[in-house]
Amino acid sequence: MRIHVLQHVSYEGPGMIEGWAGQNNCPLQTTRLYEVGVALPDSDDFDCLVVMGGPMGARDEGEYGWMVDEKRLIKEAIEEGKKVLGICLGSQLVASVLGAHVRRNQHEEIGWAPIWLTDEGHGAEVLGHMQSEMPVLHWHRDTFDIPSGAKHLIESAGCRNQAFMYEDRVLGLQFHMEMTRASLRALIDNSGELEEGPFVQSGVKMLAREENAFRRANHAMRGLLLRLANVH
Repeated sequence: MRIHVLQHVSYEGPGMIEGWAGQNNCPLQTTRLYEVGVALPDSDDFDCLVVMGGPMGARDEGEYGWMVDEKRLIKEAIEEGKKVLGICLGSQLVASVLGAHVRRNQHEEIGWAPIWLTDEGHGAEVLGHMQSEMPVLHWHRDTFDIPSGAKHLIESAGCRNQAFMYEDRVLGLQFHMEMTRASLRALIDNSGELEEGPFVQSGVKMLAREENAFRRANHAMRGLLLRLANVH
């Protein structure tokens, strides 16, 4: 499976997905949209499109001109039967392309918090390896409505719509299971001061989380990637 990553900012890359790709003989290339003059790939150049997170919103085409072409590529990938994985902002962009509304969530959600599978999530093959409830990293203000025809897979106390699956090959995840401690530190270092709240933790508190939490989240992502790779 040939993977192409769309990266929106220098400090929010694919995390452990890159290592997984190398271990599973999946060639991975990255388009860094924040670099001047960068060209998007042709949809024939990949089998799976991974759309990463970033501080911008899914409706910010006026400020980020490349987002128009990015959405066009996501649309082409979906229409051509490719596998698509959107993470955080990436999930919101995918939802938007599928016609769903992207809006400000009731709560800003930043830090470690549990997610749990919905009834549809329990029946989804791509999540067959995951526990019913587990802590993951969150970092978002916006959320998406579930696209028409998609399954609502995961929710949390701070955000009801955490994941969706469309046609068993297009997956949107509002949260981060790809992050390592190093990639989380990079995100914190490049973000403003966080004021703690009901669903917001400080950078110090997030980084103090035991290593097992990162391992569990990364293990869940590896299982998800393996199942997504085998979807036909």
